[in-house]
Amino acid sequence: MNKEFIRKYIFKSIIITLIMILFLVTVFFKTHFYPGTVINGVVNVSWLTTKAADEKLNNWAASYTLALHERGNIEEQIKGTEIGLKFDRVYGSYSLKKEQNRTLWFISFFNRDVLNIGNVFTYDENLLQERYSKLNCVDNSNVVEPKNATLKYSNGSYYIVKEVYGNKVNDALLYSCIKNAVINGESELDLDKLKCYENPTIKSDSEMVKNTKAVVEHYITSEIIYTYAGGSEVVDENVISNWIEFDTDLNVIINKVKIKEFLKTLAVHYDTCGKVRDFVTSTGTRIKIGGGDYGWKVDVNQETAELIEDIMSRRTIIKEPKYSQKGAFHNGNDIGYTYVEIDLSKQHLWFYNSGILIANGNVVTGDIYDGYKTPEGIYSLKYKVTNTVLKGENYSAIVSYWMPFNNNIGIHDATWRTEFGRDIYLTRGSHGCINVPFWLAEKIYNNISVGTPIICYY
Repeated sequence: MNKEFIRKYIFKSIIITLIMILFLVTVFFKTHFYPGTVINGVVNVSWLTTKAADEKLNNWAASYTLALHERGNIEEQIKGTEIGLKFDRVYGSYSLKKEQNRTLWFISFFNRDVLNIGNVFTYDENLLQERYSKLNCVDNSNVVEPKNATLKYSNGSYYIVKEVYGNKVNDALLYSCIKNAVINGESELDLDKLKCYENPTIKSDSEMVKNTKAVVEHYITSEIIYTYAGGSEVVDENVISNWIEFDTDLNVIINKVKIKEFLKTLAVHYDTCGKVRDFVTSTGTRIKIGGGDYGWKVDVNQETAELIEDIMSRRTIIKEPKYSQKGAFHNGNDIGYTYVEIDLSKQHLWFYNSGILIANGNVVTGDIYDGYKTPEGIYSLKYKVTNTVLKGENYSAIVSYWMPFNNNIGIHDATWRTEFGRDIYLTRGSHGCINVPFWLAEKIYNNISVGTPIICYY
């Protein structure tokens, strides 16, 4: 044999050997997983047969445990056996290997997609939900709600109350993270890192807290002094701080309900509407008379709005509250010296202007027999109008002067009457109005102003 022949023989032998090795390796990997094959990123089945892989995957599913790392160094576990976790692939690992064989084994060294196989484990959704519901982290009795940083008043200033992180989880997010972890074979979940907790949105070191603190400390520097006969009421930092509240987003709320309660109590010193008053009649008799709608009355709603504005504007003022209606004076019986006096028993009327008797005369008031008795009390003139028609049940009357003071009861001329006074009102009286002669109605109308007290008594 010559050297050339030997070289050719050796070369052919090597080629044949390589081909046989390649063939044998290819045959081997028809039933064995390629090196580096990992199922769900956790189970390494390199070099294993499908049968051995099935056993390893089933054992892994049976021993699977998901550890939950929770706040407060609390640990909980969900076991694969508790949620029915299993390797669930049609025809077992054989189907996985069949899919892997679509790529030649030697190409797998360059194609990692062939080596990383996922989505091969399943669980029982009902069992997972049941196990999830029993976790301590979702038990309402163990939940500490998150709280935003807030402000509290003490000794003339506000201090910052730090936020509370608590341990309340976002149910939907946590459940989704657990499902994904189970499917992907993850063994640990850090709830904080995955942001599964509901956290406070306002932190104690935020600019918002600092700014809000500056605002409310500005408010409590206000001082509003309400003066009244015999005393005063001071609205200062101790009172204002009790009215200032914060919502969960640290927005400043000035409690209107509390302010209205304060003003209702304060109104006792100002309101005279309906109160019993001492009154000296034109005949010199001292009487007590109450009822009606005349007098001072604090406008709680309007004063609430103004008081809030005073606080927000940092005012220091002495004031009276806003009134929905006013009397003539604050002292005495607050009636003053301009008023209409009607003695319903004597059926007589007097009209005074600035203490001067302008006019007086007999009248006819509400019919007692028919149940139209004119109510007593102190009222105020609501408006006045000329040439109008008064209408009621079974009557209609044209009058020249109409001056109502108590709903549909008022003073007006009654030209259909020829006499006034005496006991006419007992059986032939009006429907409640004060019937007066034309001249008297005209005199009153031309000199009276809206709001003038009308005093009716028996």
